[in-house]
Amino acid sequence: MPAIEHSPLGREVAYPQRFDAGLLYPIPRAQGRAALGIAGAALPFVGNDRWHAYELSWLDARGKPQVATATFEVPADSPNLIESKSFKLYLNSCNAARFPGADALRMQVEADLSAAAGAPVSMAFGLPAMRAGEGDSIDALEIDIDRYGPPDASQLAADAADDVAETLASALLKSNCPVTGQPDWADLAIAYSGPRIDRAGLLRYLVSFRDHAEFHEQCVERIFIDLMARCRPRSLSVQARYTRRGGLDINPWRATPGEPAPAANRSERQ
Repeated sequence: MPAIEHSPLGREVAYPQRFDAGLLYPIPRAQGRAALGIAGAALPFVGNDRWHAYELSWLDARGKPQVATATFEVPADSPNLIESKSFKLYLNSCNAARFPGADALRMQVEADLSAAAGAPVSMAFGLPAMRAGEGDSIDALEIDIDRYGPPDASQLAADAADDVAETLASALLKSNCPVTGQPDWADLAIAYSGPRIDRAGLLRYLVSFRDHAEFHEQCVERIFIDLMARCRPRSLSVQARYTRRGGLDINPWRATPGEPAPAANRSERQ
């Protein structure tokens, strides 16, 4: 049976590039319970291990990223617990995998976790990761996507004949840390006035950050500069609300001079 010293915990591990249930690392509960004088199937308690995931993502059948939060429950009477780093790596391996729908993802994940735990594990989707701030989400656009890096500013376009003032939002911004390779997730709000930005092109552009390695602040500045150069708005405000790392979340904001700073609100994934 697996032992804790052989788990990925505390070791440098490359982040997965493909879906892989083999990343899950079960640890027999008996190893820790023996020290408590608990032996056999008869337990002196009932309970479960409830996990909340705030960075769940996968690709739909057309290659467009999907994001959600999720809750998992592992029964306390299961033979094995699931080592936390391996759980994180497994969920991150979903990032580049295509599933025909959320139910297909749930069934696959439940089956894999149940096999690792040795007992049925349940998964429930929570509130989806929505837009950061007020505005129109562009995430529901029905488009095909097949480019996930490097950032492709050629996707950006605007209609000079249609002048608007609006806020567009997306929860599909993902990039990678250039130092650790860890995925970074953010909700993005783009407020502008000027030629109407093509929403499909904007969404494809944002998704093209998915395999890109750059710091949070630099990603936001790149988005600002590319939008100014390709779409030529009169005014522009770009804010990203990133999920936490080590108890810290960062919310870079860049705008044309004179734009008011956005309210210090949190997104659902923060």
